[in-house]
Amino acid sequence: MTEISEIIKKARAADRISMREIANNVFDDFFELHGDRQYSDDKAIVGGIASFDGQPVTIVGIQKGKNLEENLATNFGQPSPNGYRKALRLMKQAEKFGRPVITFVNTAGAYPGIEAEERGQGEAIARNLMEMSDLTVPIITFITGEGGSGGALALAVANKVYALENAVYSVLSPEGFATILWKDGSRRDEAAELMKMTSDKLLEMSIIDGIIGEDNLEANLIATIRQALSELSGMTKDELQKARYARFRKY
Repeated sequence: MTEISEIIKKARAADRISMREIANNVFDDFFELHGDRQYSDDKAIVGGIASFDGQPVTIVGIQKGKNLEENLATNFGQPSPNGYRKALRLMKQAEKFGRPVITFVNTAGAYPGIEAEERGQGEAIARNLMEMSDLTVPIITFITGEGGSGGALALAVANKVYALENAVYSVLSPEGFATILWKDGSRRDEAAELMKMTSDKLLEMSIIDGIIGEDNLEANLIATIRQALSELSGMTKDELQKARYARFRKY
């Protein structure tokens, strides 16, 4: 198995740290909030209010399952439009009360089913991109496993973006890339090399701001959040918006 194939395998592993584990072990007093106030509560998106170093924050992330039952409940970590609208509702609430937003991304992509399209999947993702660009509170994002396509970016328009050591972040899966480019999905590893989707390549291109080591992971997440909040807390609302816009505009 090649090195990049091993990284992809680790990024997709069932024992990857989950959003619920992060919410309960990295933060204090997590209080989950449910529903998009329009249709349903998407279990692929977990979010709510928590405390970090005594400071109220809003956390939102994509939940994958550890087994078949959990994966079916969370649609294998592929959010529906309802999930993205729930995430946006929580982020707008955070802005209202001046709470920083911290997001955690682990998805192969948004759910592609016909019912998702009927309920406005593309519009929901696009609205998240637009609204996150204009939020006046700090936003910090962590790619914890897979970061696939617009389904990942819909939670990742942030002032600071970090990736775990064995995470991947790309416009689509390497299998999909290989199928489109060469009509041969088995050339996944070759495609992954071209896509520069691993954390080291992402850092070289300044797409992410840092790599989180996976030994002592929870402690490393806590240290990185603490540092990022410290750096962003001194910025005005206008500075946060402009810095976020400039960060993504350079791509």
